[in-house]
Amino acid sequence: MISWIQKTFQQHFRTIFMVMLFLIIISFVFTIGASPGIGQGSRKAPNRTFFDLNLGSQGDQERLMGDANLSVYLQAGYNALQADQLKQYALQRYAALHIASQLNLPAPTDKELSDLVQTLRAFSNQEGKFDPKRYADFRDSLKTNPRLHESDIIRVLTDDLTYKNVEKLLSGPGYVLPGDVKAQLIRSESQWTLAAVSVDYAGFKPMIATTDAALEKYFEDNAFRYQIAPKVSVNYIDFPAADFTVKVSLTDAEVRAYYDANSSRFAKPADPKAPTLSLTETAPANADADFAAVRSQVETALKQERAQRLAEQTAADVSVALYEGKVTAASLGGFLDTRKLSVKTVAPFDAQSAPTALGGDEQVATEAFKLGPQRLFSDVVSTGRGAAILVWKESIPARKPQLSEVKDRVTADYTDNEKRKLFVDLGRTIRINMTLLLKTGTPFEKAVNAAEASTSTKLEIKTWPVFSLSKPPADIDYTLYGAIDSLQKGQLSEMIITGDKGLIVYAIDKKLPDLDPAGVKFTETLAQLSRITASRNGSTYLGEVVTKELSKSAPALEQ
Repeated sequence: MISWIQKTFQQHFRTIFMVMLFLIIISFVFTIGASPGIGQGSRKAPNRTFFDLNLGSQGDQERLMGDANLSVYLQAGYNALQADQLKQYALQRYAALHIASQLNLPAPTDKELSDLVQTLRAFSNQEGKFDPKRYADFRDSLKTNPRLHESDIIRVLTDDLTYKNVEKLLSGPGYVLPGDVKAQLIRSESQWTLAAVSVDYAGFKPMIATTDAALEKYFEDNAFRYQIAPKVSVNYIDFPAADFTVKVSLTDAEVRAYYDANSSRFAKPADPKAPTLSLTETAPANADADFAAVRSQVETALKQERAQRLAEQTAADVSVALYEGKVTAASLGGFLDTRKLSVKTVAPFDAQSAPTALGGDEQVATEAFKLGPQRLFSDVVSTGRGAAILVWKESIPARKPQLSEVKDRVTADYTDNEKRKLFVDLGRTIRINMTLLLKTGTPFEKAVNAAEASTSTKLEIKTWPVFSLSKPPADIDYTLYGAIDSLQKGQLSEMIITGDKGLIVYAIDKKLPDLDPAGVKFTETLAQLSRITASRNGSTYLGEVVTKELSKSAPALEQ
Protein backbone atom coordinates (compact mmCIF):
# COMPACT_ATOMS: atom_id res chain seq x y z
CA MET A 1 0.00 0.00 0.00
CA ILE A 2 2.59 2.54 1.00
CA SER A 3 5.63 1.34 -0.89
CA TRP A 4 5.57 4.01 -3.64
CA ILE A 5 4.32 6.80 -1.38
CA GLN A 6 6.87 6.06 1.37
CA LYS A 7 9.73 6.16 -1.08
CA THR A 8 8.60 9.41 -2.60
CA PHE A 9 7.67 11.03 0.73
CA GLN A 10 11.30 11.01 1.88
CA GLN A 11 12.92 14.02 0.48
CA HIS A 12 12.20 19.67 0.73
CA PHE A 13 9.17 21.96 0.45
CA ARG A 14 9.42 24.36 3.28
CA THR A 15 6.98 27.04 2.10
CA ILE A 16 4.02 24.75 1.50
CA PHE A 17 4.91 22.72 4.56
CA MET A 18 4.94 25.78 6.85
CA VAL A 19 1.61 27.03 5.48
CA MET A 20 0.07 23.60 5.89
CA LEU A 21 1.50 23.18 9.38
CA PHE A 22 -0.01 26.54 10.32
CA LEU A 23 -3.40 25.42 9.01
CA ILE A 24 -3.21 22.22 11.02
CA ILE A 25 -2.12 23.90 14.25
CA ILE A 26 -4.75 26.65 13.90
CA SER A 27 -7.40 24.19 12.78
CA PHE A 28 -11.07 25.06 12.54
CA VAL A 29 -12.09 23.09 15.60
CA PHE A 30 -15.71 23.61 16.51
CA THR A 31 -16.35 23.48 20.25
CA ILE A 32 -19.42 21.80 21.72
CA GLY A 33 -20.05 22.70 25.37
CA ALA A 34 -18.80 25.36 27.73
CA SER A 35 -15.26 26.64 27.67
CA PRO A 36 -13.27 26.73 30.90
CA GLY A 37 -12.69 30.05 32.59
CA ILE A 38 -11.69 31.58 35.89
CA GLY A 39 -14.28 30.76 38.51
CA GLN A 40 -17.24 30.50 36.11
CA GLY A 41 -17.94 28.09 33.32
CA SER A 42 -15.23 25.44 33.86
CA ARG A 43 -17.59 22.55 33.21
CA LYS A 44 -16.77 19.39 31.34
CA ALA A 45 -18.12 19.32 27.81
CA PRO A 46 -20.86 16.67 27.36
CA ASN A 47 -20.20 13.64 25.19
CA ARG A 48 -21.42 13.93 21.61
CA THR A 49 -20.96 10.59 19.89
CA PHE A 50 -20.50 10.58 16.13
CA PHE A 51 -19.95 6.97 15.05
CA ASP A 52 -16.77 6.08 16.99
CA LEU A 53 -15.81 9.71 17.75
CA ASN A 54 -16.71 11.90 20.70
CA LEU A 55 -17.26 15.43 19.42
CA GLY A 56 -17.13 16.64 23.02
CA SER A 57 -13.49 15.59 23.15
CA GLN A 58 -10.91 18.10 22.00
CA GLY A 59 -8.68 15.28 20.78
CA ASP A 60 -11.39 13.78 18.57
CA GLN A 61 -12.35 17.23 17.28
CA GLU A 62 -8.75 17.93 16.30
CA ARG A 63 -8.49 14.55 14.60
CA LEU A 64 -11.69 15.11 12.61
CA MET A 65 -11.02 18.71 11.61
CA GLY A 66 -7.26 18.34 11.20
CA ASP A 67 -7.64 15.56 8.62
CA ALA A 68 -10.35 17.48 6.77
CA ASN A 69 -8.26 20.64 6.79
CA LEU A 70 -5.23 18.81 5.41
CA SER A 71 -7.44 17.12 2.80
CA VAL A 72 -8.80 20.46 1.57
CA TYR A 73 -5.35 22.03 1.46
CA LEU A 74 -3.82 19.18 -0.54
CA GLN A 75 -6.68 19.23 -3.03
CA ALA A 76 -7.03 23.00 -3.45
CA GLY A 77 -3.54 24.27 -2.62
CA TYR A 78 -5.01 26.62 0.02
CA ASN A 79 -7.71 26.61 2.67
CA ALA A 80 -10.65 26.87 0.27
CA LEU A 81 -13.54 26.44 2.74
CA GLN A 82 -15.11 28.65 5.37
CA ALA A 83 -15.30 27.26 8.90
CA ASP A 84 -18.90 26.03 8.59
CA GLN A 85 -18.20 24.49 5.17
CA LEU A 86 -15.11 22.76 6.53
CA LYS A 87 -17.11 21.40 9.45
CA GLN A 88 -19.76 19.94 7.11
CA TYR A 89 -17.09 18.48 4.83
CA ALA A 90 -15.31 16.89 7.81
CA LEU A 91 -18.53 15.28 9.08
CA GLN A 92 -19.60 13.97 5.66
CA ARG A 93 -16.08 12.70 4.96
CA TYR A 94 -16.03 10.77 8.23
CA ALA A 95 -19.53 9.41 7.64
CA ALA A 96 -18.36 8.10 4.25
CA LEU A 97 -15.39 6.37 5.89
CA HIS A 98 -17.76 4.71 8.35
CA ILE A 99 -19.97 3.49 5.48
CA ALA A 100 -16.89 2.16 3.66
CA SER A 101 -15.94 0.20 6.78
CA GLN A 102 -19.45 -1.25 7.07
CA LEU A 103 -19.43 -2.30 3.41
CA ASN A 104 -15.86 -3.67 3.62
CA LEU A 105 -14.84 -1.67 0.56
CA PRO A 106 -11.32 -2.46 -0.67
CA ALA A 107 -8.60 0.04 0.20
CA PRO A 108 -7.21 2.20 -2.62
CA THR A 109 -4.23 0.77 -4.48
CA ASP A 110 -0.73 2.23 -4.69
CA LYS A 111 -1.41 3.30 -8.26
CA GLU A 112 -4.60 5.11 -7.28
CA LEU A 113 -2.68 6.98 -4.58
CA SER A 114 0.16 7.94 -6.91
CA ASP A 115 -2.33 9.09 -9.56
CA LEU A 116 -4.14 11.19 -6.96
CA VAL A 117 -0.93 12.87 -5.80
CA GLN A 118 -0.23 14.08 -9.33
CA THR A 119 -3.64 15.83 -9.48
CA LEU A 120 -3.32 17.75 -6.19
CA ARG A 121 -3.23 21.54 -6.49
CA ALA A 122 -0.77 21.75 -3.59
CA PHE A 123 1.86 20.25 -5.90
CA SER A 124 0.87 22.00 -9.13
CA ASN A 125 2.58 24.85 -10.93
CA GLN A 126 0.90 28.05 -12.16
CA GLU A 127 -0.38 26.22 -15.24
CA GLY A 128 -2.10 23.66 -13.02
CA LYS A 129 0.27 20.84 -13.95
CA PHE A 130 2.06 18.54 -11.53
CA ASP A 131 5.40 20.05 -10.46
CA PRO A 132 7.93 17.37 -9.43
CA LYS A 133 10.15 19.92 -7.69
CA ARG A 134 7.35 21.32 -5.52
CA TYR A 135 6.46 17.78 -4.61
CA ALA A 136 10.05 16.79 -3.90
CA ASP A 137 10.50 19.82 -1.64
CA PHE A 138 7.41 18.86 0.30
CA ARG A 139 8.56 15.26 0.73
CA ASP A 140 11.86 16.43 2.12
CA SER A 141 10.19 18.77 4.64
CA LEU A 142 8.43 15.82 6.27
CA LYS A 143 11.71 14.41 7.50
CA THR A 144 12.16 17.15 10.11
CA ASN A 145 8.52 17.83 10.92
CA PRO A 146 7.57 16.69 14.44
CA ARG A 147 3.81 17.15 13.86
CA LEU A 148 3.27 15.85 10.34
CA HIS A 149 4.54 12.45 9.22
CA GLU A 150 4.36 10.61 5.93
CA SER A 151 1.87 8.23 7.52
CA ASP A 152 -0.49 11.19 8.11
CA ILE A 153 -0.33 12.14 4.44
CA ILE A 154 -0.90 8.53 3.36
CA ARG A 155 -3.86 8.18 5.74
CA VAL A 156 -5.53 11.41 4.58
CA LEU A 157 -5.03 10.65 0.88
CA THR A 158 -6.28 7.09 1.36
CA ASP A 159 -9.34 8.38 3.20
CA ASP A 160 -9.93 10.96 0.44
CA LEU A 161 -10.03 8.22 -2.18
CA THR A 162 -12.29 6.12 0.00
CA TYR A 163 -14.59 9.10 0.54
CA LYS A 164 -14.81 9.69 -3.22
CA ASN A 165 -15.50 5.99 -3.87
CA VAL A 166 -18.31 5.95 -1.30
CA GLU A 167 -19.79 9.17 -2.68
CA LYS A 168 -19.68 7.63 -6.16
CA LEU A 169 -21.53 4.54 -4.94
CA LEU A 170 -24.18 6.66 -3.24
CA SER A 171 -24.54 9.04 -6.17
CA GLY A 172 -26.10 6.65 -8.64
CA PRO A 173 -26.26 7.31 -12.38
CA GLY A 174 -27.44 10.91 -12.08
CA TYR A 175 -30.50 10.84 -14.35
CA VAL A 176 -31.11 13.97 -16.42
CA LEU A 177 -34.09 14.68 -18.69
CA PRO A 178 -33.45 15.62 -22.34
CA GLY A 179 -35.35 18.86 -21.74
CA ASP A 180 -32.86 19.81 -19.01
CA VAL A 181 -29.96 19.22 -21.39
CA LYS A 182 -31.57 21.38 -24.09
CA ALA A 183 -32.28 24.15 -21.59
CA GLN A 184 -28.66 24.11 -20.46
CA LEU A 185 -27.35 24.15 -24.04
CA ILE A 186 -29.59 27.08 -24.94
CA ARG A 187 -28.44 28.93 -21.83
CA SER A 188 -24.72 28.35 -22.23
CA GLU A 189 -24.11 27.86 -25.97
CA SER A 190 -26.51 30.25 -27.71
CA GLN A 191 -24.62 32.81 -29.82
CA TRP A 192 -25.55 36.29 -28.65
CA THR A 193 -25.09 39.68 -30.23
CA LEU A 194 -26.00 42.17 -27.51
CA ALA A 195 -26.17 45.85 -26.82
CA ALA A 196 -26.79 47.35 -23.39
CA VAL A 197 -28.28 50.75 -22.64
CA SER A 198 -26.74 52.21 -19.49
CA VAL A 199 -28.98 54.58 -17.48
CA ASP A 200 -27.08 56.91 -15.13
CA TYR A 201 -28.37 56.53 -11.57
CA ALA A 202 -26.05 59.08 -9.95
CA GLY A 203 -27.19 61.78 -12.36
CA PHE A 204 -30.87 60.98 -11.82
CA LYS A 205 -32.09 63.64 -9.39
CA PRO A 206 -35.90 63.66 -9.09
CA MET A 207 -37.76 66.04 -6.76
CA ILE A 208 -38.89 64.04 -3.72
CA ALA A 209 -41.24 65.56 -1.13
CA THR A 210 -40.55 64.42 2.44
CA THR A 211 -43.76 65.17 4.32
CA ASP A 212 -44.18 64.26 7.98
CA ALA A 213 -46.97 61.85 7.07
CA ALA A 214 -44.82 60.06 4.49
CA LEU A 215 -41.90 59.80 6.90
CA GLU A 216 -44.13 58.50 9.68
CA LYS A 217 -45.59 55.79 7.42
CA TYR A 218 -42.14 54.78 6.15
CA PHE A 219 -40.85 54.64 9.71
CA GLU A 220 -43.72 52.42 10.86
CA ASP A 221 -43.37 50.11 7.85
CA ASN A 222 -39.62 49.76 8.44
CA ALA A 223 -39.41 50.02 12.21
CA PHE A 224 -37.17 46.93 12.42
CA ARG A 225 -34.40 48.88 10.65
CA TYR A 226 -34.27 51.49 13.38
CA GLN A 227 -34.61 49.34 16.45
CA ILE A 228 -32.02 50.36 19.03
CA ALA A 229 -29.87 47.36 19.89
CA PRO A 230 -29.79 45.96 23.41
CA LYS A 231 -27.19 47.49 25.67
CA VAL A 232 -25.46 46.55 28.86
CA SER A 233 -24.50 48.86 31.70
CA VAL A 234 -21.41 47.88 33.69
CA ASN A 235 -18.87 49.26 36.09
CA TYR A 236 -15.37 47.88 36.09
CA ILE A 237 -12.57 47.18 38.52
CA ASP A 238 -9.49 48.64 36.86
CA PHE A 239 -5.97 47.24 37.06
CA PRO A 240 -3.83 49.69 35.03
CA ALA A 241 -0.48 48.30 33.92
CA ALA A 242 1.08 51.65 34.86
CA ASP A 243 0.41 50.87 38.55
CA PHE A 244 2.61 47.79 38.31
CA THR A 245 5.54 49.30 36.43
CA VAL A 246 7.32 50.22 39.68
CA LYS A 247 7.15 46.57 40.73
CA VAL A 248 9.11 45.45 37.67
CA SER A 249 12.86 45.16 38.03
CA LEU A 250 15.03 44.10 35.13
CA THR A 251 18.59 42.84 34.82
CA ASP A 252 20.86 43.76 31.94
CA ALA A 253 20.81 40.15 30.81
CA GLU A 254 17.01 40.11 30.66
CA VAL A 255 16.88 43.32 28.63
CA ARG A 256 19.49 42.01 26.19
CA ALA A 257 17.75 38.63 25.85
CA TYR A 258 14.45 40.42 25.12
CA TYR A 259 16.16 42.52 22.45
CA ASP A 260 17.77 39.46 20.84
CA ALA A 261 14.37 37.77 20.64
CA ASN A 262 12.59 40.87 19.26
CA SER A 263 15.29 42.84 17.45
CA SER A 264 13.06 43.47 14.41
CA ARG A 265 10.73 45.56 16.62
CA PHE A 266 13.44 48.05 17.51
CA ALA A 267 14.79 50.01 14.55
CA LYS A 268 18.12 51.69 15.22
CA PRO A 269 17.91 55.48 14.72
CA ALA A 270 19.70 56.75 11.64
CA ASP A 271 23.21 58.11 12.19
CA PRO A 272 23.57 61.40 10.28
CA LYS A 273 27.38 61.01 10.37
CA ALA A 274 27.37 57.55 8.84
CA PRO A 275 28.75 57.34 5.27
CA THR A 276 26.18 56.98 2.47
CA LEU A 277 26.04 53.44 1.09
CA SER A 278 25.54 52.53 -2.54
CA LEU A 279 22.61 50.37 -3.59
CA THR A 280 24.80 47.28 -3.59
CA GLU A 281 26.46 47.95 -0.20
CA THR A 282 25.16 46.99 3.23
CA ALA A 283 26.23 48.31 6.60
CA PRO A 284 28.35 45.89 8.66
CA ALA A 285 26.38 44.09 11.38
CA ASN A 286 27.14 45.13 14.97
CA ALA A 287 24.58 43.68 17.38
CA ASP A 288 26.10 45.29 20.46
CA ALA A 289 26.06 48.76 18.93
CA ASP A 290 22.53 48.28 17.61
CA PHE A 291 21.33 47.20 21.05
CA ALA A 292 23.03 50.11 22.77
CA ALA A 293 21.29 52.56 20.40
CA VAL A 294 17.81 51.31 21.35
CA ARG A 295 18.35 49.99 24.87
CA SER A 296 15.97 52.47 26.51
CA GLN A 297 13.19 51.50 24.09
CA VAL A 298 13.77 47.81 24.77
CA GLU A 299 13.71 48.31 28.54
CA THR A 300 10.49 50.34 28.35
CA ALA A 301 8.78 47.72 26.16
CA LEU A 302 9.83 44.85 28.44
CA LYS A 303 8.67 46.74 31.54
CA GLN A 304 5.29 47.43 29.95
CA GLU A 305 4.92 43.80 28.93
CA ARG A 306 5.72 42.52 32.42
CA ALA A 307 3.55 45.19 34.04
CA GLN A 308 0.67 44.09 31.81
CA ARG A 309 1.26 40.50 32.89
CA LEU A 310 1.27 41.52 36.57
CA ALA A 311 -1.95 43.50 36.08
CA GLU A 312 -3.66 40.49 34.49
CA GLN A 313 -2.38 38.14 37.21
CA THR A 314 -3.58 40.45 39.98
CA ALA A 315 -6.95 40.79 38.29
CA ALA A 316 -7.15 37.00 37.96
CA ASP A 317 -6.48 36.60 41.70
CA VAL A 318 -9.23 39.10 42.50
CA SER A 319 -11.58 37.32 40.09
CA VAL A 320 -11.02 34.02 41.88
CA ALA A 321 -11.56 35.71 45.25
CA LEU A 322 -14.85 37.20 44.03
CA TYR A 323 -16.05 33.78 42.97
CA GLU A 324 -14.83 31.84 45.99
CA GLY A 325 -16.08 34.53 48.39
CA LYS A 326 -19.53 34.47 46.75
CA VAL A 327 -19.44 38.27 46.63
CA THR A 328 -22.77 39.93 45.85
CA ALA A 329 -23.66 43.42 44.72
CA ALA A 330 -24.35 44.32 48.34
CA SER A 331 -21.05 43.00 49.68
CA LEU A 332 -18.89 44.24 46.80
CA GLY A 333 -18.09 47.58 48.45
CA GLY A 334 -16.65 45.95 51.55
CA PHE A 335 -14.72 43.43 49.44
CA LEU A 336 -13.10 46.22 47.42
CA ASP A 337 -12.37 48.38 50.47
CA THR A 338 -10.30 45.65 52.10
CA ARG A 339 -8.19 45.44 48.95
CA LYS A 340 -8.05 49.21 48.40
CA LEU A 341 -9.85 48.85 45.05
CA SER A 342 -12.74 50.80 43.56
CA VAL A 343 -15.06 50.60 40.60
CA LYS A 344 -15.15 52.96 37.64
CA THR A 345 -18.12 53.70 35.43
CA VAL A 346 -18.71 53.72 31.67
CA ALA A 347 -21.78 54.63 29.67
CA PRO A 348 -24.04 51.76 28.54
CA PHE A 349 -22.91 50.18 25.25
CA ASP A 350 -24.09 47.66 22.68
CA ALA A 351 -22.32 44.60 21.32
CA GLN A 352 -20.54 46.56 18.58
CA SER A 353 -19.32 49.54 20.58
CA ALA A 354 -17.19 48.62 23.57
CA PRO A 355 -16.01 51.78 25.40
CA THR A 356 -12.53 53.11 24.63
CA ALA A 357 -11.85 53.15 28.38
CA LEU A 358 -12.05 49.36 28.18
CA GLY A 359 -9.93 49.14 25.05
CA GLY A 360 -12.80 49.23 22.54
CA ASP A 361 -12.30 45.50 21.88
CA GLU A 362 -15.25 43.40 20.71
CA GLN A 363 -14.20 40.69 23.15
CA VAL A 364 -14.89 43.10 26.02
CA ALA A 365 -18.43 43.62 24.74
CA THR A 366 -18.84 39.85 24.38
CA GLU A 367 -17.84 39.34 28.01
CA ALA A 368 -20.11 42.17 29.15
CA PHE A 369 -23.16 40.62 27.48
CA LYS A 370 -22.57 37.35 29.34
CA LEU A 371 -23.30 39.12 32.62
CA GLY A 372 -26.60 39.37 34.45
CA PRO A 373 -28.24 38.91 37.85
CA GLN A 374 -26.85 35.37 38.10
CA ARG A 375 -23.34 36.34 37.00
CA LEU A 376 -22.27 39.72 38.34
CA PHE A 377 -18.56 39.58 37.48
CA SER A 378 -16.76 38.85 34.23
CA ASP A 379 -13.58 36.94 33.71
CA VAL A 380 -10.49 39.13 33.32
CA VAL A 381 -10.47 41.23 30.15
CA SER A 382 -7.53 43.06 28.63
CA THR A 383 -8.02 46.78 28.16
CA GLY A 384 -4.86 47.35 26.13
CA ARG A 385 -3.39 49.38 28.98
CA GLY A 386 -3.92 46.82 31.72
CA ALA A 387 -6.73 44.52 32.82
CA ALA A 388 -10.24 44.84 34.21
CA ILE A 389 -13.10 42.88 35.73
CA LEU A 390 -16.54 43.98 34.55
CA VAL A 391 -19.29 44.39 37.15
CA TRP A 392 -22.88 44.08 35.89
CA LYS A 393 -25.32 46.88 36.65
CA GLU A 394 -28.17 46.52 34.18
CA SER A 395 -29.16 44.82 30.92
CA ILE A 396 -31.06 47.22 28.70
CA PRO A 397 -33.35 45.46 26.19
CA ALA A 398 -33.72 46.48 22.58
CA ARG A 399 -36.37 49.11 21.95
CA LYS A 400 -38.17 50.90 19.18
CA PRO A 401 -37.14 54.58 19.16
CA GLN A 402 -39.37 57.56 18.57
CA LEU A 403 -39.27 58.96 15.05
CA SER A 404 -37.72 62.17 16.37
CA GLU A 405 -34.69 60.20 17.64
CA VAL A 406 -33.83 58.82 14.21
CA LYS A 407 -35.52 61.32 11.88
CA ASP A 408 -32.33 62.12 9.92
CA ARG A 409 -31.73 58.43 9.16
CA VAL A 410 -35.36 57.87 8.25
CA THR A 411 -35.38 60.91 5.94
CA ALA A 412 -32.22 59.74 4.13
CA ASP A 413 -33.53 56.19 3.77
CA TYR A 414 -36.96 57.35 2.61
CA THR A 415 -35.43 59.68 0.02
CA ASP A 416 -33.14 56.95 -1.30
CA ASN A 417 -36.00 54.45 -1.42
CA GLU A 418 -38.26 56.86 -3.32
CA LYS A 419 -35.45 57.71 -5.74
CA ARG A 420 -34.90 54.01 -6.45
CA LYS A 421 -38.60 53.43 -7.07
CA LEU A 422 -38.72 56.42 -9.44
CA PHE A 423 -35.59 55.11 -11.17
CA VAL A 424 -37.29 51.77 -11.75
CA ASP A 425 -40.29 53.61 -13.19
CA LEU A 426 -37.91 55.56 -15.43
CA GLY A 427 -36.38 52.34 -16.71
CA ARG A 428 -39.81 50.96 -17.44
CA THR A 429 -40.72 54.12 -19.35
CA ILE A 430 -37.49 54.04 -21.39
CA ARG A 431 -38.07 50.39 -22.27
CA ILE A 432 -41.68 50.99 -23.37
CA ASN A 433 -40.73 54.00 -25.50
CA MET A 434 -37.83 52.15 -27.14
CA THR A 435 -39.95 49.05 -27.79
CA LEU A 436 -42.56 51.12 -29.60
CA LEU A 437 -39.90 52.83 -31.72
CA LEU A 438 -38.16 49.55 -32.59
CA LYS A 439 -41.46 48.02 -33.70
CA THR A 440 -41.87 50.86 -36.18
CA GLY A 441 -38.45 50.06 -37.69
CA THR A 442 -36.48 52.82 -35.95
CA PRO A 443 -32.79 51.86 -35.72
CA PHE A 444 -31.63 50.97 -32.23
CA GLU A 445 -29.27 53.95 -31.82
CA LYS A 446 -31.99 56.42 -32.84
CA ALA A 447 -34.45 54.77 -30.44
CA VAL A 448 -31.93 55.27 -27.61
CA ASN A 449 -31.39 58.93 -28.59
CA ALA A 450 -35.13 59.55 -28.65
CA ALA A 451 -35.57 57.94 -25.23
CA GLU A 452 -32.74 60.05 -23.84
CA ALA A 453 -34.31 63.25 -25.16
CA SER A 454 -37.74 62.42 -23.77
CA THR A 455 -36.49 61.62 -20.27
CA SER A 456 -33.61 64.14 -19.97
CA THR A 457 -31.50 61.32 -18.52
CA LYS A 458 -28.04 60.34 -19.77
CA LEU A 459 -28.06 57.06 -21.72
CA GLU A 460 -25.02 55.24 -23.08
CA ILE A 461 -24.74 52.25 -25.43
CA LYS A 462 -22.27 49.38 -25.14
CA THR A 463 -22.11 46.46 -27.58
CA TRP A 464 -20.20 43.18 -27.61
CA PRO A 465 -19.14 40.96 -30.49
CA VAL A 466 -20.84 37.58 -30.87
CA PHE A 467 -20.31 35.37 -27.79
CA SER A 468 -21.81 32.56 -25.76
CA LEU A 469 -22.18 32.45 -22.00
CA SER A 470 -19.77 29.51 -21.87
CA LYS A 471 -17.12 31.84 -23.33
CA PRO A 472 -18.19 35.37 -22.38
CA PRO A 473 -16.19 38.52 -23.18
CA ALA A 474 -13.90 39.65 -20.37
CA ASP A 475 -15.60 43.05 -19.95
CA ILE A 476 -19.21 41.90 -19.72
CA ASP A 477 -21.23 42.74 -16.61
CA TYR A 478 -22.28 39.39 -15.15
CA THR A 479 -25.57 40.80 -13.93
CA LEU A 480 -26.65 40.69 -17.58
CA TYR A 481 -26.83 36.89 -17.43
CA GLY A 482 -30.12 36.98 -15.56
CA ALA A 483 -31.51 39.66 -17.85
CA ILE A 484 -30.97 37.67 -21.06
CA ASP A 485 -31.98 34.24 -19.74
CA SER A 486 -35.40 34.36 -21.43
CA LEU A 487 -34.64 37.08 -23.98
CA GLN A 488 -35.33 36.47 -27.68
CA LYS A 489 -33.96 38.20 -30.78
CA GLY A 490 -35.20 41.78 -31.11
CA GLN A 491 -36.40 42.03 -27.50
CA LEU A 492 -35.45 44.46 -24.73
CA SER A 493 -34.98 43.23 -21.18
CA GLU A 494 -36.42 44.87 -18.11
CA MET A 495 -33.96 47.30 -16.54
CA ILE A 496 -31.65 45.77 -13.96
CA ILE A 497 -29.91 48.00 -11.41
CA THR A 498 -26.24 47.31 -10.81
CA GLY A 499 -23.99 49.65 -8.87
CA ASP A 500 -24.59 53.25 -9.93
CA LYS A 501 -26.46 52.51 -13.14
CA GLY A 502 -29.36 50.69 -14.70
CA LEU A 503 -28.94 48.36 -17.69
CA ILE A 504 -31.46 47.55 -20.39
CA VAL A 505 -30.26 44.77 -22.70
CA TYR A 506 -31.17 44.56 -26.37
CA ALA A 507 -30.84 41.23 -28.15
CA ILE A 508 -29.58 42.23 -31.60
CA ASP A 509 -29.33 38.55 -32.53
CA LYS A 510 -29.61 35.13 -30.90
CA LYS A 511 -28.65 31.88 -32.63
CA LEU A 512 -29.51 28.62 -30.93
CA PRO A 513 -26.91 25.83 -30.67
CA ASP A 514 -27.24 22.33 -32.11
CA LEU A 515 -29.89 20.57 -30.01
CA ASP A 516 -29.69 17.19 -31.77
CA PRO A 517 -29.58 14.46 -29.04
CA ALA A 518 -27.02 12.63 -31.17
CA GLY A 519 -24.75 15.70 -31.40
CA VAL A 520 -21.37 15.93 -29.68
CA LYS A 521 -22.29 18.97 -27.57
CA PHE A 522 -25.55 17.40 -26.43
CA THR A 523 -23.74 14.22 -25.38
CA GLU A 524 -21.02 16.16 -23.53
CA THR A 525 -23.57 18.34 -21.71
CA LEU A 526 -25.64 15.28 -20.76
CA ALA A 527 -22.55 13.68 -19.22
CA GLN A 528 -21.65 16.87 -17.32
CA LEU A 529 -25.15 17.34 -15.93
CA SER A 530 -25.30 13.66 -14.99
CA ARG A 531 -22.08 13.98 -13.00
CA ILE A 532 -23.32 17.11 -11.23
CA THR A 533 -26.67 15.51 -10.41
CA ALA A 534 -25.00 12.33 -9.18
CA SER A 535 -22.55 14.25 -7.00
CA ARG A 536 -25.40 16.28 -5.52
CA ASN A 537 -27.34 13.09 -4.79
CA GLY A 538 -24.35 11.55 -3.00
CA SER A 539 -23.67 14.69 -1.00
CA THR A 540 -27.34 14.99 -0.02
CA TYR A 541 -27.42 11.38 1.18
CA LEU A 542 -24.26 11.84 3.24
CA GLY A 543 -25.72 15.02 4.70
CA GLU A 544 -28.76 13.04 5.83
CA VAL A 545 -26.51 10.39 7.38
CA VAL A 546 -24.63 13.10 9.30
CA THR A 547 -27.86 14.72 10.53
CA LYS A 548 -29.26 11.38 11.68
CA GLU A 549 -26.05 10.42 13.51
CA LEU A 550 -25.74 13.81 15.24
CA SER A 551 -29.36 13.64 16.38
CA LYS A 552 -28.60 10.50 18.40
CA SER A 553 -26.54 12.47 20.90
CA ALA A 554 -28.12 15.92 20.53
CA PRO A 555 -28.82 17.62 23.88
CA ALA A 556 -32.41 17.27 25.01
CA LEU A 557 -34.45 20.47 24.59
CA GLU A 558 -35.50 22.11 27.83
CA GLN A 559 -39.21 21.93 28.46
